[in-house]
Amino acid sequence: MAELAELEDPRAREVNERHGDDHGVNLSKLRAIAKRLKTQQDLARDLWATGDTAARLLALLVCRPKAFGRDELDAMLRGSRAAKVQDWLVNYVVKKGPHAEDLRVAWLADPDPGVAAAGWALTSERVAKAPEGLDLPGLLDVIEAEMKDAPDRLQWAMNTCLAQIGIEHAGHRARALEIGERLEVLKDYPTSPGCTSPFAPAWINEMVRRNNG
Repeated sequence: MAELAELEDPRAREVNERHGDDHGVNLSKLRAIAKRLKTQQDLARDLWATGDTAARLLALLVCRPKAFGRDELDAMLRGSRAAKVQDWLVNYVVKKGPHAEDLRVAWLADPDPGVAAAGWALTSERVAKAPEGLDLPGLLDVIEAEMKDAPDRLQWAMNTCLAQIGIEHAGHRARALEIGERLEVLKDYPTSPGCTSPFAPAWINEMVRRNNG
């Protein structure tokens, strides 16, 4: 904790807080600490228990993903409000453990938009990598009805799922494009030169173009 405190940068914190993350530690430096520590599950639990955002990010880098129980992961998600912590928890831990599908289903229907966003993130992963058994038309129905007015993080996660359906599933591409064009979610999102816009129709068309060579 003392080492993390020494890495605290007020300017970095100012930038991070604009994105919902209350810490000021450079993530490259955080990863360097994790590389030095290697996997330490007990330390990861102790770091998580501090409640400190930088410590929790470090915990997620040094933990053993398959060592967490289903209810423990659910409590960890609900007990963390920082966007980066929730994002890393889903991507670095839940996706790599045995409870991903159970939690995906539970979180997708949760009334808490932050929890639901995690469910949509896991759904996007399945859309791309293991779509068997998913109701893609049903997912598009929900996105069409709810994405426009969803809170920012939930909207982003639903938009990602919309784009993945359009990119990976040609049979649903036309409808995904139509929904994206009509709802105009993230249409005006500032995008750096050379980067792909998160606006679903632009994202879908660009990735399909690349995939088709």
